[in-house]
Amino acid sequence: MPLPAPTGLWLPLITPFRDGSLDEASLRRLVRHYSATPVDGLILAATTGEGMTLDAEETERVVAIAAEACSLPLTLGLSGSDTRKLVKELTRTAAWPVVGYLIACPYYVRPSQEGLVRHFSALADATDRPILIYNIPYRTGVNLGNEAMLRLAERPNIVGVKDCCADARQSFELLRDRPAGFSVLTGEDALFYTALTQGADGDILASAHVETASFAAIRDRLLAGDQPGALAAWRDLSELPRLLFAEPSPAPIKHWLWRTGLIDSPELRLPMTGISDALAARLDREIERRQAAEGLLVNRPPMR
Repeated sequence: MPLPAPTGLWLPLITPFRDGSLDEASLRRLVRHYSATPVDGLILAATTGEGMTLDAEETERVVAIAAEACSLPLTLGLSGSDTRKLVKELTRTAAWPVVGYLIACPYYVRPSQEGLVRHFSALADATDRPILIYNIPYRTGVNLGNEAMLRLAERPNIVGVKDCCADARQSFELLRDRPAGFSVLTGEDALFYTALTQGADGDILASAHVETASFAAIRDRLLAGDQPGALAAWRDLSELPRLLFAEPSPAPIKHWLWRTGLIDSPELRLPMTGISDALAARLDREIERRQAAEGLLVNRPPMR
């Protein structure tokens, strides 16, 4: 029997660091904050969470803290280019308190479509938990095409895709042809509204660290049949993803969360670096504008 597929707004949570270590206090604060917002689940240690810079013990600690701090469904991000190693990761994490996995296509090696099908089939055989494929060719160097995707969708625990294929036709045709119960969640923040109007089941949006309720409300309005209201809300929100991706993510998001007091440091791990002074000034102005519009007092930490 097919497993339940994810829908709605999922947040790929950043991982806070301080002085080179996992910032557990900030992580608990973040998780508690977002558990009070209309998100349907959290994705941990994925790209936005700088998962490739976390060691095994840190990743396990991130999952444990998140599970202690909230009751939201948790999905673990995994990536790699060696099928055998990823099978071992699925075995190693089998007892962790996660509901499933977000697994990126193998990066750098650029396998064939048949290789991709065999890769994800082997992973599906290695776990009973749901797997969400992460198709993002501009990061991995390989695009999982719709023919291969639909073959994988026949497997009961491959339940959907985070779609970042950057090909509008491919995305539309997948939405048209996918079987019932196979979720398509957009991961392209700037195309969030368009994907929903074409039938996407939800979204995995780094930008939703900010104005979380506003992102969720757009989908709610569309589901209620209020497309004019959803479009008006999206017009008000649409510049935010552009701003938060003006420099490599998650640096702008971490700056925003730091300046609004949700994390204690905007620290990243190399090769990621902090944002430019120019972007910091733009972000600070936008924070002040939005806080003023909401009648909030601006209470930001000083620049370092």
